[in-house]
Order: sequence, then structure tokens, then C-alpha cells
Amino acid sequence: MNKSYVTLFLSAILFCLNGCSMVYDKHVQWETPKPESFPVLHAIGQAPISLQKSTHKTQQMLMAINASKLAAYAELAEQVYGQQIDGKTSMSNLLINNQQLDASIKGIIRGAKVVKSYPVGDSYTTELSLDFKDVYELYIASTNGKKIKNVQYY
Repeated sequence: MNKSYVTLFLSAILFCLNGCSMVYDKHVQWETPKPESFPVLHAIGQAPISLQKSTHKTQQMLMAINASKLAAYAELAEQVYGQQIDGKTSMSNLLINNQQLDASIKGIIRGAKVVKSYPVGDSYTTELSLDFKDVYELYIASTNGKKIKNVQYY
């Protein structure tokens, strides 16, 4: 009689565990949360014209335009992602022998717009702006940045 109770008890446990592991069909409704406000970032990049590696004035100007635009994008990436700073100091006899400091920026900037691009003396300046409303819309269009609104099990 004890064996039958044990068998019945184990059967009930296995039945319950099997019921817990059943896969249900479900329908998930997604909702995309929208931030309340969007910041607008501004960046300025500059590059010298006469120091560009070309003998033609027009080509030097075009190279400075591109260099100033890249400098402005680097400044935007720094504002969005920050800078990684690596430092190293070596000492000998309690005196500093060598100090090194390296900075790097890594990131993707999408949706930035050129506000102005103009020469100032012997340098070229480019101004960029990055509206995070545009970044948000690009993100929503390209990914599934969503949260669960409702789940229905069948």
C-alpha cells in the first residue's frame, strides 16, 4: 500500500512538472516608448588650408573642407559616446621618467546635419548639429526598439 501512494505521488509530481513545461501559443503586442524631450548637440571642426598636402589651391581647399567636417564629426562622437583616456607613468628613483596620455573616440553618428561650412582666414570651419529626435526616428525605423504592451496566451 505504501508503494502505491509513492507511485501516485510521483505520478502527480511528474504530471505537474509536465504541465509547467508546456509551450503556449501567444500573441505579443509591442509598444514603442517615446522620450519626452530630445537634446540638440552642436559641434565645430576646423582644418588649416595651406597645410594640406597638395600644390593646388582648390584641392587644398577641398581637403580642408573634408578635414574640418571629419573634425566636427569627431567632436559629435565625443559628446555622444565620451572619450576613452589611457594614461601611463613610469618612475625611477622616485622621479617620473615618462608620462603618456592617449585619448580615443569610437562611435557611430547618424542623422547629423551640416549647419555651415565656411573659410576663416587660412582655415576652414564646419558646424554640425545632431537633433536626437532625428536619431530616435532613425533608430525606430531600423530596429525593434520596443517594449511589450500586452501578451495573450491561447
